[in-house]
Amino acid sequence: MKSDPPGGVLDVARLWRATRYSVQGLRAVFQHEAAFRQELAAAALLVPAALALALLSPVSWSQCALLIGSVLLVLLVELLNSAIESVVDRISEDNHALSGRAKDAGSAAVLVSLVICLVVWTLVLIDAFAG
Repeated sequence: MKSDPPGGVLDVARLWRATRYSVQGLRAVFQHEAAFRQELAAAALLVPAALALALLSPVSWSQCALLIGSVLLVLLVELLNSAIESVVDRISEDNHALSGRAKDAGSAAVLVSLVICLVVWTLVLIDAFAG
């Protein structure tokens, strides 16, 4: 991929290309990664739930932002994990200790993001309803 030549402060053509590449990346991950589709389905339920909680319960808008942010964090980390896996597989499909370590680290990052999401949702709900 070639580097973009320097443009003005607001290089609309470069911004358009970057957006197209981002959408291509989202499509590719959605198409090839079952975990991302599952997490996206969970996000499709949890984001509206967070908004409903802010509108209809004692959950504040700041807490709502934390709830939504923790869900989006999971999607972000899954995208990065998918990128790591794709690069490792591109280099070689053979088993190698460093390839396994890279894939395991990416998977661990997803697990940590899921734990963060669970902790944030638990603490916000406890604070809102038991506090």
